[in-house]
Amino acid sequence: MSFPQVKGVTYHGPKLTPAQAVILTEPAIKFVAALHRTFNPTRLALLHARQAFQKRLDTLSSPSPLTFTFPPETAHIRNDPTWICAPPAKGLEDRRVEITGGVGERKMVVNALNCGAKTFMADFEDANSPTFANLVNGQVNLRDAVRRQIDFESGGKKYKLVENPAVLIVRPRGWHLEETRIRIDNKLLSGSIFDFALYFYHNAKYLLAHESGPYFYLPKMEHYLEARLWSDIFYFSQSYIGIPVGSIRATVLIETLPAAFMMEEILWELRVHSSGLNCGRWDYIFSFIKRRRAEGGNAILPDRKDVTMEVGFMDAYVRLLIKTCHKRKVAAMGGMSAQIPIKNDSAANELAMSKVRADKLREVRAGHDGTWIAHPLIRVIAQDVFDAHMLGPNQYHVLRNEVVVREEELLNGDVIGGRITEEGVKGNVFAALAYCAAWVTGNGCIPINGLMEDAATAEIARVQLWQWVYHGALLDTGEPVTKALVEKHIAEYIPSVLKIGGVKQYHVDIAARYLSGEVEKGERKEYPSEFLTSDLMKYLDAEFTGAKL
Repeated sequence: MSFPQVKGVTYHGPKLTPAQAVILTEPAIKFVAALHRTFNPTRLALLHARQAFQKRLDTLSSPSPLTFTFPPETAHIRNDPTWICAPPAKGLEDRRVEITGGVGERKMVVNALNCGAKTFMADFEDANSPTFANLVNGQVNLRDAVRRQIDFESGGKKYKLVENPAVLIVRPRGWHLEETRIRIDNKLLSGSIFDFALYFYHNAKYLLAHESGPYFYLPKMEHYLEARLWSDIFYFSQSYIGIPVGSIRATVLIETLPAAFMMEEILWELRVHSSGLNCGRWDYIFSFIKRRRAEGGNAILPDRKDVTMEVGFMDAYVRLLIKTCHKRKVAAMGGMSAQIPIKNDSAANELAMSKVRADKLREVRAGHDGTWIAHPLIRVIAQDVFDAHMLGPNQYHVLRNEVVVREEELLNGDVIGGRITEEGVKGNVFAALAYCAAWVTGNGCIPINGLMEDAATAEIARVQLWQWVYHGALLDTGEPVTKALVEKHIAEYIPSVLKIGGVKQYHVDIAARYLSGEVEKGERKEYPSEFLTSDLMKYLDAEFTGAKL
């Protein structure tokens, strides 16, 4: 079937299936176009402001009060104790366990909704490779799930929603990502707007009529003005389809270093629509490295396994997030444990699960109101911990008034006992190489060595390799981390990556060239790319984009 004809909208992608055509209707595309024409200039200006801020950072050899600071122009917001955010919306009162996952595979959506978690963060972003099929089929799956029409049978097995499935919370792509197959008035469409608009347009009224609502997770923001943009879109969208203001609720992932200095401002901008903040720990580490890319010293982090939640900058941002959220009466959500069940090795599995248990215990004792999991089989572990230590639906009463976090604490990258090892180099090489190869096949989330890797963890691997080469970091043996060392391990791991389902030689070639090129930038004293997903986007649906494989 054909893409609908809407004035000013051009489409370069595959023909639509009948199910996809139900999503990509003329009225829905007109709504997408209205959002684009109204808000895309602001989005582009905010992305330009990110670049300008990074250029200022790059002129410094160490953090400056002129860069990383709690904004002086918004002190009145932080110092006003009277304002609070909206009360929890229907279905969001108790969020003790949230499962996350991609949206493109129908079976995975049903399993996540049925696993017993309170909510399902349906992900169009880091756990999703944004092929056009994944994006639009994901919208089909969510529309059917909302209407309880998602039941199906495959391979003799029936997939059927339980009576009380998890509440849906949808994560659109970040502001930096574009939907490359659609142009409006000859301008690329924002991936954020595309994902948000289609889900909202097709489901908001139905959800509200069935004791729920259009709920979202908002990723990758770096400034409170980016939250204001989302707020403006929410007001516009609710008016467009005629539903009450405040029907939309959004939880913001605090997963960039600049955003950690603006938590209260972000809540303030979204206060009518806010449902809290989340500690997006993996992207936060990625941002810490990327935004402080010009610095040496404690901006250079050791092996990823050593950068735990007890490290200074991680612990500080967790404490500040919990205090901020509970001061404003919204959820302070914990982060993702990357461990997943390990088959056929009971000892390794028990070790992995003990790490999950310890992580969730740390979160609930700190005052978090819920946590994330990446696999249905971990739900019981997480829920048992929160059930034992959080007797009510949340911990808003845990105010953490004793917490005072200074700017320098959010920049403290000291890792006691942390080392850069060749095993750490090898782990980063394999994670980045494998993930990039899988991503260009259309797979946005893969298990590697007992961990669930998505774009965020692959980004840590990529920028750590760059950082170590750029700054001439030394291994614990005294040897430098060089491009030659990284490329040696790339070559070693190519046969292993080829064993990943769906990965072909040309996918590995793309990934190897890309990773080698990023490390070479370090050797040439150039800065790394902002996002691997932006760089590799041209290889998705290559027959329509013209990219050479």
